Amino acid sequence: MIKRFHVLYVGQIALDNVGLAGTPANARRYPSERLAEALWTARDIARVMEECGFYALWTAEHHFQREGYECLPNLVQLGLWLATQTKRLKFGCAFNVLPMWHPIRLAEDYAMADIVTDGRIIMGVGRGYHTREVETFGGPLIDAERNRAWFEEALQLLLDCFNKESFHFEGKFFDCPPPVAYRGYTLSEITVVPRPKHRPVEIFMPVASGRTIEMMAKYGLKPMVTLNGEKILDDVMHAYQAACRKLGREKALGEDMVWGAGLCLAESREKAMRMIEPAHDERYKWFAPFGFVRYADEDGRPWGTPGAPARVPSLADGVAQKAWFCGPPEEVIAGIRSIEAKYPGLEDFMIHWAEGMGPEEFSHQLRWFAKDVMPAFGAICSRPRLGIPNERTKTNG
Repeated sequence: MIKRFHVLYVGQIALDNVGLAGTPANARRYPSERLAEALWTARDIARVMEECGFYALWTAEHHFQREGYECLPNLVQLGLWLATQTKRLKFGCAFNVLPMWHPIRLAEDYAMADIVTDGRIIMGVGRGYHTREVETFGGPLIDAERNRAWFEEALQLLLDCFNKESFHFEGKFFDCPPPVAYRGYTLSEITVVPRPKHRPVEIFMPVASGRTIEMMAKYGLKPMVTLNGEKILDDVMHAYQAACRKLGREKALGEDMVWGAGLCLAESREKAMRMIEPAHDERYKWFAPFGFVRYADEDGRPWGTPGAPARVPSLADGVAQKAWFCGPPEEVIAGIRSIEAKYPGLEDFMIHWAEGMGPEEFSHQLRWFAKDVMPAFGAICSRPRLGIPNERTKTNG
């Protein structure tokens, strides 16, 4: 039963001329002052979410994106600052890209944030998908097998940092500490200072493949799945449950997972789809070339695989596959419940902020969702400032 409501904000600025016929993604260029807007947008949305009773705001780590789509390079640092601007809301890392970090540095940063915020930062890790980012930082990505091996070893080291009072880690990529002379003895172990207050550390990861699911179950990571077609979502739910069962950990379907979908509320489905379609299409102008079209055809084949569609998806495709919910609150509630009913362990639903929707409109959507959708799932909204459906409330902080 869904109990908690989240938002995913990948860090886009207020993009201009959006949609399939708008500015080509690779042609977008913004000055630093515009790109920094993502920080203030994150603050404003966090304040709206806190006001409305949401559980967690998730953001995405990315680098060098002068195009304006994903402009937040350090999620732990961002969450630490946002925690000073709010009192209750949690801040999730979706995701810290391990091949761009030294795991010990990430462990130290997270531990400090966990302690001073009293557990309001949620750890997440990923393998990365932008060659421009990962390869520039010296991590592997083009070599997929090396990326996978590097990630798993870095994850093991990260977990040692969190869970062991002292340790020596030696692998293919990391030797921590090296056997160097230190104050009259040869160094053989280290202690990470400080370690997180809240242990074991809850760690989330995006689902990319069956092999990823097996690894997540092995290390106790929790999946996040967003904008997946209904068939692919179902495959992931069952695969994670089966992988955990193999390791002796029985879970209800959907347990320890966050499921996310796109959203647009309006007086009718047709109006909602007209409103959100340019933003939906802008998203896929940027993301489709990375393979982020997680829909399946009628035979269950994921898009982009042999025999399945390879085109950029339309909003109609997303609505048909229940990756997007558009319409009045009662229709959105019914859509979310149709997924909830299949997975008795599912407790977390996340709204994916479509990259072409402006901050003012999205703030309005959150308030409306909190007022008319969340209570249907037992959530109590804390006084959202919403009058009538076409009201627009600015969030200038």
